Amino acid sequence: MRGVVQGVGFRPFVYRLAHEHGLKGWVRNTSGSVDIEVEGKGEPINSFLSDLKTKAPPMAHIETVKATFHSPKGYTQFQIEPSLSREGQYQLVSPDIATCDECKQEIFSPTDRRFGYPFTNCTNCGPRFTIIKDIPYDRPKTTMHKFKMCPQCRREYTDPLDRRFHAQPNACPKCGPSLELVDGGGKPVKCRDVIKSASRLLKEGKILAIKGLGGFHLACDATSQAAINTLRARKRRQGKPLAVMLSTIEEIKKHCLLSAEERKLLESPQCPIVLLRWKHGSNISPAVAPKLKYLGVMLPYTPLHHILLSETGLPLVMTSGNISEEPIAKDNDEALRRLGGIADYFLVHNRDIYSRYDDSVYIVESAPQVVRRARGYAPYPIFLPFKAKQILACGAELKNTFCLTKDEHAFLSQHIGDMENEETLGHFENTIELYKKLFRLEPEVIAHDMHPDYLATRYALEAGVGLKLIPVQHHHAHIVSCLLDNKDNKVENQVIGVALDGTGYGSDGNIWGGEFLTADWRSFERVGHLEYVPLPGGEAAIRKPYRMALGYLYSLLGEDFSLEGLPLKPGPTELEVIKQQIERGINSPLTSSAGRLFDAVSALSGVRGEIDYEAQAVIELEMLAPGEIEKSESYPFAIVEEEGVRVVKLKELLSAVVKDVRNQTPAPVISLRFHHTMAEIIAGMCKLIAEDSGIKQVALSGGVFQNRLLLKLATAALKREGFDVLTHHLVPCNDGGISLGQAVIANFARI
Repeated sequence: MRGVVQGVGFRPFVYRLAHEHGLKGWVRNTSGSVDIEVEGKGEPINSFLSDLKTKAPPMAHIETVKATFHSPKGYTQFQIEPSLSREGQYQLVSPDIATCDECKQEIFSPTDRRFGYPFTNCTNCGPRFTIIKDIPYDRPKTTMHKFKMCPQCRREYTDPLDRRFHAQPNACPKCGPSLELVDGGGKPVKCRDVIKSASRLLKEGKILAIKGLGGFHLACDATSQAAINTLRARKRRQGKPLAVMLSTIEEIKKHCLLSAEERKLLESPQCPIVLLRWKHGSNISPAVAPKLKYLGVMLPYTPLHHILLSETGLPLVMTSGNISEEPIAKDNDEALRRLGGIADYFLVHNRDIYSRYDDSVYIVESAPQVVRRARGYAPYPIFLPFKAKQILACGAELKNTFCLTKDEHAFLSQHIGDMENEETLGHFENTIELYKKLFRLEPEVIAHDMHPDYLATRYALEAGVGLKLIPVQHHHAHIVSCLLDNKDNKVENQVIGVALDGTGYGSDGNIWGGEFLTADWRSFERVGHLEYVPLPGGEAAIRKPYRMALGYLYSLLGEDFSLEGLPLKPGPTELEVIKQQIERGINSPLTSSAGRLFDAVSALSGVRGEIDYEAQAVIELEMLAPGEIEKSESYPFAIVEEEGVRVVKLKELLSAVVKDVRNQTPAPVISLRFHHTMAEIIAGMCKLIAEDSGIKQVALSGGVFQNRLLLKLATAALKREGFDVLTHHLVPCNDGGISLGQAVIANFARI
């Protein structure tokens, strides 16, 4: 049997099933499978084979079952044999799993020997991927190898009828990992009860660094604006929303609106952060997610979290333990070094983390859609409808993931982060080596983004010496990642790809981001795009959307355009520099980016002229739009043909927005009109492309489609025109999905 069948209680399940059907024989783990041999009568064997699939443990995923029949050998019992290592074979690895109900009951039962024990787990829950060093998944190959089980834990571990049979992280207060509370200098804090002391500090407004499954969180009281402001100042994260952990579904309902699908996600074994509609009257401080309608919420997913939340009785901010865009800290010494200027105290433990693991993030509109894929999901593969070469795809610069392919598996990594520093590059390189080792994979092809200055591209060029290197256009990769996220799409099926994002290196050397392609898994043609405008100051225009607005105004409406009545207030010197940059093309690359158009409208309408985090101007513009979206005027635009490619001309749109601003039209009205306009642009362009090509399937990808309002409006507009619309589900529509698209394109490239 192949699939996720190790670390999920599969062998004890097989043992019980064999006894239930009166069969003899054995079961064992190998590097590539779970092997089973059973002996008995024909009907019991047939029932056993059927039950293997239908009654498997909840976290098991059976990929293939290969059965052969042999002559009886005369087995006298059924037993579990030692694991067998086989050269070159690999096994799918289970992600980490949230605390199960049975373990939760134990930690809150005063008579249980694991009462209050923060490392309680069983074969149905607990750490997996974050502690595995190699396969087969046995305790000596995990970070639990240094903890010798006490007699009681050993009995559980060796009893096939116990739910802790071969639970590799199995432990109790006598023999397992332990907690310690230390101050900012690493000095132990004397206390009788570590968690009670940590809870008291949180109630007093202190900031704690808490070691979790895949790294450290920074935690504070989510109802205290003072604590949150202190955390933001120290972490250098001024406006970006922070995640909140709440103890129960009932607590979540006090603060957020909750659909059945959202509840299902929150309570799933993966237990991701889910972005929920924030209720008026919630006492969670607005400083957690300034100017936003949605709150990132998760339930406790480790025993430590459950006990801590129960003890504090507070909603707790739980944000990644890092500064700016560095990787999450995972080791105690590393956390003290990197987070010493942020946290007042550290709640640490002595179970090592082998692989860093951020929290996953989901939204739910018509269906769940992943925003960040990490804890609970990676390294579980995306299944491919073809047998792939061994390929490494290095991903993008922002929200980086990498992807390794082998057989029918695409191992899309956990979220790595923004590749803007050496620390993240090191995390990227180390995690690639871990995946290569776990899945017995040695790439023969390396795919990378076309942008020459991306750290991921530089890594590919250095690591790919002697291998086949394939550059892949950014937006083609976006669209193909969406196609792979929709199982019914075939390799030869062409779609109209709408790729809207902030930045992607174009094959003409310009910055793309508002793209309309005809594409399949092999190739693409750019058949339309938003009008090119200058990006005055390059990166400066991304950090300061008012510069982007000026780029649109002066390039489309003329260099003598008056800023009177507009909320754009650059100093006279800066304004002159911007004009010179636009006029002479100095540090003003051309861009067709949809993200930059949203930035410009946000700045023009007075919503956000400068940003503290990526896409802040776009997000706040979306948040202003009223909830009622059925009726709205839209702004004018034109689609013209230039050299065989359709171009969306934006002069009329910008003129109309300027007129609204000068007429003091409220920003929420401008926002809604603009979102409707973008949906009309998408549907109108696709309609024209379909008339030429006959294609009636549209794939929507790129970070701009994280905008719920735009996605809803665009999908509705396309369906009214008779299009079949493909969107993302298991793979992020942002740059976190790029590596999957790169890998698939490279697989079909002519080399």
